[in-house]
Amino acid sequence: MTEPNAPHENLDGGVPEPRPKPRRRGIYVLPNLFTTAALFGGFYAIVMAMNERFEHAAVAIFVAMVLDGADGRIARLTNTQSDFGAEYDSLSDVVSFGIAPALVMYQWALAPMGKLGWIASFFYAAATALRLARFNTQLGVADKRYFQGLPCPAAAGVIAGLLWVGVEQELSGPDVAPVALVALVFSGALMVSNVRFNSFKEFDLKGRMPFVMTLAIVLVMAAVSYDPPIVLFAVFALYALSGPCMTLVQIRRRRAERHSDSSRNRGNPN
Repeated sequence: MTEPNAPHENLDGGVPEPRPKPRRRGIYVLPNLFTTAALFGGFYAIVMAMNERFEHAAVAIFVAMVLDGADGRIARLTNTQSDFGAEYDSLSDVVSFGIAPALVMYQWALAPMGKLGWIASFFYAAATALRLARFNTQLGVADKRYFQGLPCPAAAGVIAGLLWVGVEQELSGPDVAPVALVALVFSGALMVSNVRFNSFKEFDLKGRMPFVMTLAIVLVMAAVSYDPPIVLFAVFALYALSGPCMTLVQIRRRRAERHSDSSRNRGNPN
């Protein structure tokens, strides 16, 4: 029996060639550490909700959102993208931005509604999984300038922001149950819809930007630090509404163009 890496005889009678070493399998550590941290954020939010510490749960979801955005950028900067990392990131997103917001919202406000409450929570969680599955199948095909359907981190931002504002106002249970129900169903429906949302991927952080843009970023950071719950909820809610509003504007524009074309055809029969 020969050793694994011992030279083996060439069939042509030439010089023996060494056996190829087996390829080592592994994963890139750095980006997957951030993905694991984002997954922990979603898990921690569920645990905090079980202990009725809902403010900590909302903050954990937002922290998971930051970590989820960092893992992809780090993978691209360090050239450590992999199929494993992409699949792991999707599974982490299902927990952090699907299961966690649904269960936290159910524990905070929807439990008194009984069956209707947990059905709405399940709808949101299932919509998150469907949104991610559709996104993964459209990689390399869809227009990178837009997202088809509301991104699940943004939907989780709406839910976590609503939770955080409600906790700050000392609201819970029947006081906010209808609002929480509408927020879950509306966010879930937008995730699986065909409504387009701006991805802001054309915004280059490495390039030059106008001074006004720099000032706007500073003002946004100052506003978030002044009142994080209200500002974060307002930002993600406005983003969630931007897609339907942009769609309505495009529909009205197309109708106006068709109306003008039909008027021209009537005026010019030949």
